[in-house]
This record gives sequence, structure tokens and C-alpha cells, in this order.
Amino acid sequence: MSDSAARGETEPPSNAEATALARAALREVGRVIVGQDHMVERTLVALVAKGHCLLEGVPGVAKTLAVSTLATVTGGTFNRIQFTPDLVPSDIVGTRIFHPSSERFDTELGPVFANFVLADEINRAPAKVQSSLLEVMAEKQVSLGGHTHALPEPFIVIATQNPIESEGVYPLPEAQRDRFLMKVTVPHPRGHEEMEILRRMSTDPPRAERVLDPVTLSELQAHAEQVQLHQLVADYIVRLVMATREPEAYGLGDLRRVIEIGASPRATLGLAASARALAVIRGRDYVLPDDIRYLARDVMAHRLVLTFDALADGFTTGHVIDRVLGAVAPPHVIWEDPPAGDSDTLVPQR
Repeated sequence: MSDSAARGETEPPSNAEATALARAALREVGRVIVGQDHMVERTLVALVAKGHCLLEGVPGVAKTLAVSTLATVTGGTFNRIQFTPDLVPSDIVGTRIFHPSSERFDTELGPVFANFVLADEINRAPAKVQSSLLEVMAEKQVSLGGHTHALPEPFIVIATQNPIESEGVYPLPEAQRDRFLMKVTVPHPRGHEEMEILRRMSTDPPRAERVLDPVTLSELQAHAEQVQLHQLVADYIVRLVMATREPEAYGLGDLRRVIEIGASPRATLGLAASARALAVIRGRDYVLPDDIRYLARDVMAHRLVLTFDALADGFTTGHVIDRVLGAVAPPHVIWEDPPAGDSDTLVPQR
């Protein structure tokens, strides 16, 4: 028995074990959620990458069910906050209450103190309520009455919003959107998926079982941070982000009238973190350029601000990201085993 085992310590999971855990979580969520593979995978990627996720879709496409199911599968505490116009920040983060009997203030912590926080219909609350999540999402803490209260680990905010509502909603400002690692568009299910929804959910719907726990999930997150990101792939990430700020330098001069503000440095960090998490799910301990291209829309599009003329002409941030991906060439990476006796790290070559 090893010393760590004798002390009751657990060894970090190997790459194969981490992949098996992540895929088991996806399969268990898939027992409840029909289709929506893109949304489910992206939400798990955000979780493993220690990021937050914004889900946008019309009512009834299983956004809330997917989040609650993922919380059940991963074993963390879960709180759902229904955002409404009459909410105040203290309804979310907590407040200090004076008790006359003891003649002192006590701190009452809000519902954000959970591993999974679902901000349902986040754009139905005014800006002062939305901004109460800024410190929560960036620093993972809450400041009340001169004291700082750390949020539980792991911690993720998953917000939903309805894109077809135009009355009684408050669009998220750029600073709030930038806090989300990814924004995922959730479509209607296809015909055969609709039939499976009817068959599976109309009577005695299935319930997910827990396959992870917060400690194992934290180990999975730590493992993802060790996934190799070669300099060529890192350079590709930077070039994609810079192309949204300096489009002329990448042969995209016509985008200058389209893009008002390019992607922030959080897009660079987010692409790296989410690609590492995706590599774990796909059974690799290194990131490929295809991982970056696969995630670029979800990580970068919501961080762009388009000009008024571009919006009037029907341009979308997704169109811009597609143009950038087409103009910025990825590195050609060949992963080879090193010669015997050298490091066992795979060596990418141009």
C-alpha cells in the first residue's frame, strides 16, 4: 500500500480515467436529455474548464432540465434562481439582518452559495441585479458587510435566456456577457428526436444517477489544466483573437466597418481552457487546432460588439467568427512519439 493510500489520500486520475469519468457523465445526462448533444457537451466543457455558460434558446428546449440533470450527475449542490423584474441584489448574494434580541447583525447568505447556480431567464432582471453576479462569476466570492465569503468549489453559473422576447427584458451588457466562458445557442429538436422525447418523457420520465462527486470533479478540473497546449496552438488562439481587433492585418479589411469592439483577453484564456477540457473528454492529453476551431463560435462570438451599420445589414457575430476562421490558417500539427530515451511528451511539428 502506498503512503498516500495509507493516509486516505486519492491519486489524481490518469488521462484514461478522466476521460472515462467525463464520458460517463455525458452518457448519464443523455439518459434524460434527448438530443441537444451540443448543449450538453458544451456545458460539461464549461464545467471542467472552470467557466460559466450562457444558454440561449426558445422555451421548452430542455435548458433548465439539462442543467439540473448535470448537477445531479456530478453530485454538487444546486440552486435555481428565477430572475424577475422585482428582484434585488440581496435576493441573490445575501444580506445582513439586524436581530433586536441580540442587538447585532447576522449575515444571511444568498442562493448563489451552491456548486451549480442556474440563473433562469437572466435577462428578465434589471441591470443592478445582473451586475450582482459580476464578482460572483469573476472572483467566486461575495462581499457583504466588509467581509468576503468564498463560494463552494467547484462552482459554475449557468444562465438561460429567451431570444424571442422583446418586452420586459434587459439585455445583458458587454461586461456581463464577457464573464461567460461560452454562449451556446440551443435549437429546437429534430423530428426523430421529438418522437423520442414523446416516447421517453410522456410517462415515467427517466432520472439521472450520480456518477461524480465534487471532489472527483475538482480532480477532473485539475487534470484538464495539465493538458498540453503547444506553442503553435497557443499562437493560433492569439491570431484568431487578434483578427477580431485588427482585421486588416489578416486580410479582413472589410470587417473594420462591421466590428466595433473585438474579442477580449478572456476569449484567449477561454479558448485555451475550454480546448483543454474538450481534449480530456475526447481522450487526449494535448490540444489540437481542430479543438480551437470547434469551440471558437461558442467562446468568441458573444464577446464581439458589432457596429450599428453591420446590425442593420443583418450581420451576426457568428458570421464574423466564420470569416475569421476562414482567413486565419491553423498550424499543421503532426503528433509523433519522441525517440527512445527522450521525454514522453508528444512533440508537435509544423
